[in-house]
Amino acid sequence: MLGSIWNFIKRHRRKFFVVGAVTGGCVLLYKYAEWKLKEWREIEESECLAMARRQHHFDSNQRTCNMTVMSMLPQLKELLIHHLHTEELIQRLKSGTENKVAVWDELKVLSFARTVVAVYSTVILAVFLRVQLNILGGYMYLDTLAGKNGLTHYRVHATPDVQKEYLAMVQYFLTDGLNELAKHVKEVVQNVVGRIALQKHHSLSDMEDVITKVRGQVETTQFGGEVVVPDCSIHPLGRYLITPEGLDAEDAACQLSDDRLMLNRIRMETRDLIESADFSSVLNTCLDIGFSRLLDNMADFFRPASTLSGQSPCGLELPLAKIVPIVNGQVNALCCDPPNHFVQELLLMQCVKDFASNIYEAFSQPPVLEENSQ
Repeated sequence: MLGSIWNFIKRHRRKFFVVGAVTGGCVLLYKYAEWKLKEWREIEESECLAMARRQHHFDSNQRTCNMTVMSMLPQLKELLIHHLHTEELIQRLKSGTENKVAVWDELKVLSFARTVVAVYSTVILAVFLRVQLNILGGYMYLDTLAGKNGLTHYRVHATPDVQKEYLAMVQYFLTDGLNELAKHVKEVVQNVVGRIALQKHHSLSDMEDVITKVRGQVETTQFGGEVVVPDCSIHPLGRYLITPEGLDAEDAACQLSDDRLMLNRIRMETRDLIESADFSSVLNTCLDIGFSRLLDNMADFFRPASTLSGQSPCGLELPLAKIVPIVNGQVNALCCDPPNHFVQELLLMQCVKDFASNIYEAFSQPPVLEENSQ
């Protein structure tokens, strides 16, 4: 019996080898496929978790940005009132000053200048803080990955000192930058509005033409009358945002610390973004919306008390002397405390959201060569 079985195996040993090999191969292939499927699922779960974590961090960063902009509006309003102070002129008119015409002319220029600067500064502040906080947010997200995902030698970049000093960059705009912008706009307004008689009547459309002329000169000339060479990417208002290029004297005289090197790096990256075509496009879109909302606010004052059939709802014409107080009071609407619908609309614009998302995406990508370079 055993002999016959052995003979049968000997006669068909080649078939047994083939069947065994095929069966073993199928088992190994199944185990390999099962292992790869498990590995793929783990990778997918890890990527989904990382994506959800980054999305949560991004959303939190945008809320922080919105709150930061809103919290700085009172300071911005105070600075606007300080640089373009009209209240003293109003008190002089109420007290019966002798030279009323000269005071009215000065009030006329300051009122238009303050309102125009209010739109510019609010829009610039909203867009610039979007740039800053999303660059910093990207680095802060990367810092949370230190020691994870293979970044075992990744060092923390956005230290508390770097964060504090980098965010202080906005103070340049609120000091020197805003002061220069106010001087520039006042000079332009003097050229455009200064020669308009207080008794001359104007419609809302006329006011739109005035604002357009002021914008045309502010956004195409530097302070002092120097014409800006047209450039499709660099926005003329970008010069008010950051200090001139170059290291501080203290930085140039000694070897820089890691924090100082990182700070200079982020500053240069911020400058590159401000000088980009995307920044210019977003800023122009926001400015268009901002000045459009300014005219919407003023439109209520140009509506007749009772509108007749066929009469334009904004067809009323007012003497410039009555328009000046309307324009002068717009800073209270543009820079008011929350809820501020003007600023909220700017922050929720789709182009601003997309711009912020692109910045965060670019700066939150794990550096592939970071480990090899350190």
